[in-house]
Amino acid sequence: MTAEAVRGPVFSGRGAPAGAFAGAAGGMVWGAAMVSLGTLPDVAVLAGSGAPWIGFVLNMLISVGVGAVFGLLAAHQRIRSSELLFWGLAYGMFWWFLGTLTLLPLLSGTPMTWSLDAAQGALPSLFGHLYYGAVTAVVFALLQRDGRSVAADHLRPRTLLRGLLAAGIVGGVLAVTAGERLGWLPAVALAMGVGYPLVFTGRVEGTGPAIVRGTAYGFLWWIVAGLTFAPLLDEGRLDWSEAAVAEATTTLPPYLLAGAGIAAVCGWLGSLARALFVDDVRLRTRAVGTRGLRVVGYGALSGLVGGVLFGFVWGAVDVLPTVAKLVGADGDAAGWVVHLLIAQGIGVSYALLFRGRGYDMVSGVGWGLSYGFFWWVFGGLTLMPATLGVPLWWTAPTIAADFASLIGHLAYGGALGAVLAWLEHRENPWWLARNDLEAARAAARRDQILGSAPALWILTALIALTVPVMVAGA
Repeated sequence: MTAEAVRGPVFSGRGAPAGAFAGAAGGMVWGAAMVSLGTLPDVAVLAGSGAPWIGFVLNMLISVGVGAVFGLLAAHQRIRSSELLFWGLAYGMFWWFLGTLTLLPLLSGTPMTWSLDAAQGALPSLFGHLYYGAVTAVVFALLQRDGRSVAADHLRPRTLLRGLLAAGIVGGVLAVTAGERLGWLPAVALAMGVGYPLVFTGRVEGTGPAIVRGTAYGFLWWIVAGLTFAPLLDEGRLDWSEAAVAEATTTLPPYLLAGAGIAAVCGWLGSLARALFVDDVRLRTRAVGTRGLRVVGYGALSGLVGGVLFGFVWGAVDVLPTVAKLVGADGDAAGWVVHLLIAQGIGVSYALLFRGRGYDMVSGVGWGLSYGFFWWVFGGLTLMPATLGVPLWWTAPTIAADFASLIGHLAYGGALGAVLAWLEHRENPWWLARNDLEAARAAARRDQILGSAPALWILTALIALTVPVMVAGA
């Protein structure tokens, strides 16, 4: 244990003072956005006024209080900017639901509808809350003396080269397959590639968790590049209106895929480097055991269960004949066969990529749901239309029309993760620390809980909930 660990963080009080300071930083960013959007009077209504300066003061007071709560919660997590970033995003989105859609109407005397129209009208607030959460989390981590290790450990030429190489590979694949649909993404991908290993290289993780982390990372970059810098450069101001957001969703799928691809390739390059250049075999992997071919069987069975559940969704919206066309067949029966085969294949991939990650039913469902969302973007919106020979379903109208597929993929992923976790626990329950492997499994479970994994699960679910809101303005 280091001396700094004994002394504790810079700000005591279980993180509340540091959280309040970080919340003030996040409030300044959110306030600057509201100045550009002209929405400060909406906050001033809480004080019975319409003056922008009163709205700014109220925003700062609220930001400090909400930041202090974040500090209290985050003080129990592992203090790292790479971990807290996703907690901050999830926290900011949570406060959009609780604050903007719930408390603000109640306190201002307007009807609280929780309707699609109300959510669409509050889209600018959604992205402002995401910025607030991200800035608050990063500043809080820096106040806990986390930032010093980032520059020391991650600013290395090979780290930057790995990110650039991953960005080049992923960007090249997307450019060949999507072309003009990418917008600024090829250039942004270089920054994404440098940024990912710079922030996340400190963790050695499997491909599965990296894909989930990368998908959320791509969503963050879509907000920064696609929704913020693009309108600022084109018009000199922010434009987070319904129409602008719906138009920008055309680039949302490729940003998500770019983030997931960069994360996966960075992990593969890191594994290759460790295999080639690291002599200590203990540093090459952190796996806690293998089950051989049994994992494949578990994945196929879990995928079958999830596929049956998903198949009823397909049947309800009459999509099974379209699924059959993937192999040149027709009819519901052929659609069922093709769908279940695909479901089992994805289930096997999940079992291999997330082996040993489902320490309990909650983590199993969390990883499975997140993987299902990724496959909605990668499979439902990209591979399926490409296989059918039609344009990719990356436009707002086609994304909106694919809402049933989103629900089906989430249900499939949740069932897949739950069944696989149950099957794994029947054979090798993590809570029985009978040997070193089981003790390592229990320690890994605690490490996962204290990291960003639960935040990634929550954030993925919240992103899935807001996708229909973002595309409804098309």
